Amino acid sequence: MSVTAERKQDIIKDNAQTKGDTGSPEVQVAILTERIANLTEHFKTHAKDNHSRRGLLMLVNKRRSLLDYLKRKDEARYTALIAKLGLRK
Repeated sequence: MSVTAERKQDIIKDNAQTKGDTGSPEVQVAILTERIANLTEHFKTHAKDNHSRRGLLMLVNKRRSLLDYLKRKDEARYTALIAKLGLRK
């Protein structure tokens, strides 16, 4: 269910703005997106797992907040990120 250390390093490397960047909104949103995708797969087999569902909702809200912040600060980075991650249709 969680993101492995190797996968997390790949995500950080793909989305980092500079070398050693782990805290930018792009990196945080990408990691949250991976965790959300993992939990979504988990719920296909464990539909009644309401404790994890609460965690999923908290992750989705956190990602939404980070995306709102990024849209306020730099619209170009926001549109590039949602296109890269495939978040909006």
